[in-house]
Amino acid sequence: MRRLSSIALAAVTALALLAPKIGFAEDKKKDPEQIGNRDVGKGVNFYSLEKEIAMGKQLAQEVERQAKLIDDPVISEYVNRVGQNLVRNSDAKVPFTIKVIDSEEVNAFALPGGFFFVYSGLILKADSESELAGVMAHEIAHVAARHGTRQATKGQIANIASIPLIFMGGWAGYGIRQAASVLVPVGFLKFSRGMESEADLLGLEYMYKTGYDPVAFVDFFEKIQTLEKRKPGTMSKVFSSHPPTDDRIKASQKNIQEYLKAKPEYVVNTSEFDNVKARLMAMENRHKIGDKDLNKPRLRKKPGTGTTVDNGTDSKDKTGSDAEDRPTLKRRE
Repeated sequence: MRRLSSIALAAVTALALLAPKIGFAEDKKKDPEQIGNRDVGKGVNFYSLEKEIAMGKQLAQEVERQAKLIDDPVISEYVNRVGQNLVRNSDAKVPFTIKVIDSEEVNAFALPGGFFFVYSGLILKADSESELAGVMAHEIAHVAARHGTRQATKGQIANIASIPLIFMGGWAGYGIRQAASVLVPVGFLKFSRGMESEADLLGLEYMYKTGYDPVAFVDFFEKIQTLEKRKPGTMSKVFSSHPPTDDRIKASQKNIQEYLKAKPEYVVNTSEFDNVKARLMAMENRHKIGDKDLNKPRLRKKPGTGTTVDNGTDSKDKTGSDAEDRPTLKRRE
């Protein structure tokens, strides 16, 4: 009887010693001062970091074959610098390769192993560098927490061994085609509610540690959510697969208040962001002008009538006056 009591006492003591450690691990995740000294990617995972990087590289090469990348050195260098600064203030254990896709979509995604793609549409929609940093920090958090391969381990996506066959035979049925004609496996970009919540918290911490105002994260997603409600289809299919619900926005606001001590000042915006955004807008305008076919027939209003004539040349009306001297109605091309 005395022996059983000793065993019971030992078990209770062990549990008492273990409980603080479990709680401490969770507390570290909520402490931005512990960034880099915690293993946020722990959990059952059949993929080593080396295998994860190799898999991500293979997927990234396929993305680059499909998408149109922006090769402007000023834009590429700026986006890469913002991203790498966030990575240095994160829990990520892999190097990051960051590139910009030329597309109007409001989107960004990071593949396993640190291969990160930012859409030019996201930069154009953001009002400040801190808003851009918030979205990028969220995606970096997915990589730091190894959500892609942890999900693969659970069998929610095709086994990595079958990926080369998918490449050869096309990815139909395995991915979502976006406006930029990028096809990526669904499972790598659609995460569970728990994983999204974790990426929200970690992303807030990363941008906070980097010096950005974490409130910008919430501001941007509220703006996108409102825009999507007013004009469905604004967000890309992949991005909208985990929309910023009211619950997630409220949870982020709560996390900011509880875990992120207010600083006397934050980085909100930079002149570089404004310059890059202006550069992208100029590129977009050039694209639109270049898309116009100047040889197409134009609709002009025939002077003196309520009708239009389809004429690609400058014609005169019945009175002999030049039609170009009068206001004309032209179809917006």
